[in-house]
Amino acid sequence: MIRIPILSPGRIQAFPPVDRALSDPNGLLCAGGDLSTERLLDAYRQGIFPWFNEGEPILWWCPDPRLVFPMSETFPNRRLARWFRQCPWTISADAAFGDVMRACAEPRPDQDGTWISPVMVDAYQRLHRLGVAHSVEVWDGSALIGGIYGVAIGRAFFGESMFSRQSQASKLAFFALAAGLRHKGFELLDGQVESEHLRRLGGQLLPRNQFSQRLSILCQSLGTTGSWQADWPYSHARTLPFGQVLS
Repeated sequence: MIRIPILSPGRIQAFPPVDRALSDPNGLLCAGGDLSTERLLDAYRQGIFPWFNEGEPILWWCPDPRLVFPMSETFPNRRLARWFRQCPWTISADAAFGDVMRACAEPRPDQDGTWISPVMVDAYQRLHRLGVAHSVEVWDGSALIGGIYGVAIGRAFFGESMFSRQSQASKLAFFALAAGLRHKGFELLDGQVESEHLRRLGGQLLPRNQFSQRLSILCQSLGTTGSWQADWPYSHARTLPFGQVLS
């Protein structure tokens, strides 16, 4: 039987130290509590995130190792960068946050259900209204065909999910996000849990203790809050700064 700490809803409690998370299942730290803004922000600052299916108790995770993307190394390969250069799609940020979350929640052939429940959508939309949660969107004309969303604290961005309705659209959203994060002075993009897809995008594994040490610095660094929509620097795929890849 798995035994983990249980948090109470409606009152703020300290999370258990992350080094007490289980190794099987990897990273399970505690359960319960709620998805209040205060609790979510406290969790992300410590590298903890909620991940649970609809109808289950809230489960909180901090896996070891952690999959991360250093901003100085996160670029598409040359073939994909050349494809982006010819791509007619446009890019925006924070223009359709709710639509991106709901698209990420759509059923996929390789998944049984989704963890992005209406309760999760409501919680992250509250963070979005505070200027802490953000999305990057990819458009084919007026059609939303790809996107990614996550949470920004200090100089760290915690990626949550992405979707694609046309081939390469989620990759464009991902690398556009990485370019935008570099432009804004971010140093780390957290991919949370290792997967083959994220490894192909350039994700690297970092031991949890090193990840926690980095977060303690990055999340205390001066960052900005508020919508990214007005000052987003890249409006077209062809404008993304991949010169060092193509040279």
